Amino acid sequence: MSTFWTTIVSLVIFLNIIGCYFLIRWVAKPNKGEAEHGEVTGHVWDDNLAELNNPMPRWWLWLFYITIVAAFLYIALYPSIPSYAGLLNWTSTGQYNEEIKQADKKYGPIFSQFSKMSIDELSKDESAQKVGQRLFITYCAQCHGSDAGGSRGFPNLTDNDWLWGGKTSDIEATILHGRNAVMMAWGPVLKKEQIEYVTEYVLSLSDRKHKATDAERGKTIFESYCVACHTSTGTGNQLLGAANLTDNVWLYGGSRKKIIETITHGRNGIMPAHANFLGKDKVHVLAAYVYSLSNK
Repeated sequence: MSTFWTTIVSLVIFLNIIGCYFLIRWVAKPNKGEAEHGEVTGHVWDDNLAELNNPMPRWWLWLFYITIVAAFLYIALYPSIPSYAGLLNWTSTGQYNEEIKQADKKYGPIFSQFSKMSIDELSKDESAQKVGQRLFITYCAQCHGSDAGGSRGFPNLTDNDWLWGGKTSDIEATILHGRNAVMMAWGPVLKKEQIEYVTEYVLSLSDRKHKATDAERGKTIFESYCVACHTSTGTGNQLLGAANLTDNVWLYGGSRKKIIETITHGRNGIMPAHANFLGKDKVHVLAAYVYSLSNK
């Protein structure tokens, strides 16, 4: 942050605190003609409920002053002002790293023991599965759902339909290094009616209701533009993350409208890498849990 904005932000912080101090003094000071120890205002409800004009309790008033002192102490000790680290030199990153260090010291031996077992063995180990489930809920459920059923754009991990392969080594590699699946946009290349023809052919590959004549036309276009990724039979290439079009599993929706949208505008699915974040041992256990979801 520039010196100018550092100065402005710092001034705003201090002026707010000082302003709070004078506001408390102003509110606590009795006005002219106001009773020092309180008075009856004359407003009475239900014959015995009277409104009193009493000064603020001193203990309550001093609590406000204490918060102002606490604010200055906090500013001195912690990085509350831009470009100032604070006397304690505290950072959220430093605290996080320290907590991770303590956690690794406590749980590291457990994960180290699990790393000596194969994913297939871990998928049948009850204690490893509990650990893997907790890791999944913490790091994976946001995209794939707590039940791993996925949602539009995020694969269902409980079936046996895998874009990048469902072997133990494939799953572990996916979590470790991430994936980036790109379906290019064909809107700029193909005409609208050509995209509609290809859509009919794609529908026919999974034996869904389609227009036979248009599907036949679409087959020729498909063989020219799509087989490099989806193969001539439409079963897809897992090395490229290209979807199998012959089943009825659709990552972005399988309606005619959604298929046209996918072909026209393309798709870009990103699975982030977790190697640096979780480490190999944790990923090993997590991969075993994911593997177990579709291999009971």
